[in-house]
Amino acid sequence: MVSGYESFDNTEMNFRKDALIQERVGLVSTHMYKEYLDYQNATINTVEVFKEIIDDLKLTVDSLKKSFTSRGLPHQTNIHVDFDTQKTVVTLDILWHTISLTTRCNFMPQALYRENQQPFPCGRIMAIKGNYNELMRDINDKNKGMEILLDNEIASLYVPADKMQNSILKIKPFSNREFPLTAQDSAKEFALKVIEIVCGNVIYHEEGSRKSFNI
Repeated sequence: MVSGYESFDNTEMNFRKDALIQERVGLVSTHMYKEYLDYQNATINTVEVFKEIIDDLKLTVDSLKKSFTSRGLPHQTNIHVDFDTQKTVVTLDILWHTISLTTRCNFMPQALYRENQQPFPCGRIMAIKGNYNELMRDINDKNKGMEILLDNEIASLYVPADKMQNSILKIKPFSNREFPLTAQDSAKEFALKVIEIVCGNVIYHEEGSRKSFNI
């Protein structure tokens, strides 16, 4: 009889374990499924915004060429925009400045951290200083690639999974500040802001050590 009770207890214990496992696995799968859906929607929205950015940059380049030509600079001045066939990287040259924008940082579901608020599921468009292809040459590791992007980041546009929400612009020197942008304005405003930050800045001469020396 004792062995029978033990068998019954073991069966009941195993049943409870199964139920507990199923409940907790269910919570995990529900959370991850929502992340997956948000990721899909954010990816679609981010791709749409990036295509708008490319179109806007074409107009911006034409406008810059006309503006510089009217000031006496030759029309063939180094001002042009290039993008890859997948439209995931765009490179903009404006005289001595080179800027790249990319969506190649969205390789898994991610959210923007917001203090005292819920996480913000979104895709990301990064603006970086320099030529993306040159910076990423011979880089095959995603983590290493992300380090390079972050080291050269100018600003990022976070595109929401929910189209009814505003996109969020974050500029690297003001990383704690958020600049909300509507769906209608986000592409144009992001591209122009990045150009203003880079081209409106001053490049200083590099200087070596200031240690004293004897002549």
